[in-house]
Amino acid sequence: MEVLNSRLILRPRDWERSLRFYRDVLGLAIAREFPSGTVFFLGQGFLEISGRGGPGPSPDQVLWLQVRDVRSEFNRLRDQGVTVLAEPERQPWGLDEGWVADPDGMRIVLVEIPAGHPLRVDARKP
Repeated sequence: MEVLNSRLILRPRDWERSLRFYRDVLGLAIAREFPSGTVFFLGQGFLEISGRGGPGPSPDQVLWLQVRDVRSEFNRLRDQGVTVLAEPERQPWGLDEGWVADPDGMRIVLVEIPAGHPLRVDARKP
């Protein structure tokens, strides 16, 4: 399979509330808008919110967002009243992670990859 593009699609309970959260609170840039939805840039992927959803997301679903400074982003979101699930801290696998939730309870992990972590090391031979 040759994948040319991809996106995660969320069906929120209240589309306008979720639009405000992802656009105004998280500050995601809009890639595309259409009458019943909005597509946001997510680094190398996309997030679409469209339609109407049921009672909420599965606890098995997580939106993973890598940021430059997890603590400053976390403080900014907390100041805006975002639901905090777990404060940022260094995990045993070496990433700094903090957890928040969107208005429907979708769990979002904000991740910072510290200097010296294997994900930041160039594994190519010189």
